[in-house]
Amino acid sequence: METRTLNRLPFHRWAVFPLLMVQFAVFLLAALGLWRWHGAVSGYSGLCGGLIIWVPNLYFAYKAFRFTGARSAQVIVRSFYAGEAGKIILTAVLFALTFAGVKPLAPLAVFGVVLLTQAVSWFSPLLMRTRLSRP
Repeated sequence: METRTLNRLPFHRWAVFPLLMVQFAVFLLAALGLWRWHGAVSGYSGLCGGLIIWVPNLYFAYKAFRFTGARSAQVIVRSFYAGEAGKIILTAVLFALTFAGVKPLAPLAVFGVVLLTQAVSWFSPLLMRTRLSRP
């Protein structure tokens, strides 16, 4: 790392913070709904599915969005690559741990909440307050 001081942003000022909070709310509400209407196994399976997506996204956000400013450009690029690699590895490990260690498990609930939580990221441009304009 460089010896000069880098510009660091607090967690609540990251550009991705609202997206992470919406993802958290979506998977928590989905897990509560599954628990209410399909039982405890589906509920905690859905919770595991939401955490499989949310925890790696939180790690990526920590790695990629903690620096700001033009002087930190090279560090930002390195952080994005490290964050994405860590996110992929963490997602695979969490899937493996869930399917190997959680018994009984409702796989449809896991994959359903995984897709629902990931869909929040897919529709994130609709959630952003600032719109990017074309030149």
